Amino acid sequence: MALMEITVVPLGTESTSVSKYVAACHKVLKEEKEIQYQLTPMATVIEADLDRLFEIAKKLHNVPFQEGAMRVATTIKIDDRRDKETTIKGKIASVESKL
Repeated sequence: MALMEITVVPLGTESTSVSKYVAACHKVLKEEKEIQYQLTPMATVIEADLDRLFEIAKKLHNVPFQEGAMRVATTIKIDDRRDKETTIKGKIASVESKL
């Protein structure tokens, strides 16, 4: 499994608030099968195989356009570790065990 941190930002909307767009993205994520995801204050982290992550990123990038935005900036960061399985919970547990 790989992890992807994604931030989808609509530009030029009528408000500085983007929570309605984030909520719309999370409605799309709820419909996706066999993935794990976690909302954070600044992004969303998704756990899936690499091809699936790119497929989901494209869907999420298009959500603000479907909600009326005319421009969207999407930032993606991928952690694809091949020597052992990586999960959202595992990465958090690793840090917490060292605190």
